[in-house]
Amino acid sequence: MDTEEQAKGTVDECELNFPVGYGIDNKAISELTGCFYEEKRQILHSTGYLIKPDGTVAVGVYSSGPIGRLVWQDVHAVVQYLKSMAAK
Repeated sequence: MDTEEQAKGTVDECELNFPVGYGIDNKAISELTGCFYEEKRQILHSTGYLIKPDGTVAVGVYSSGPIGRLVWQDVHAVVQYLKSMAAK
């Protein structure tokens, strides 16, 4: 996880206008969420969740490498599907 200084640099570089987290305990987050923690580099691998309005997880995508991540097209398709199922 980024340090406060790194997070501020990202906010400035990307001109972000929303809160950006920093300084978390990667191992604790891994234990809490189930995402992959790499001991050697002490990093979290990409993990994405699509959360339903009721707070439950609709989709969880866990990656241990550079592929297998959520893309907006897939998220959009799942959201449309869930909306259609709720309307029935």
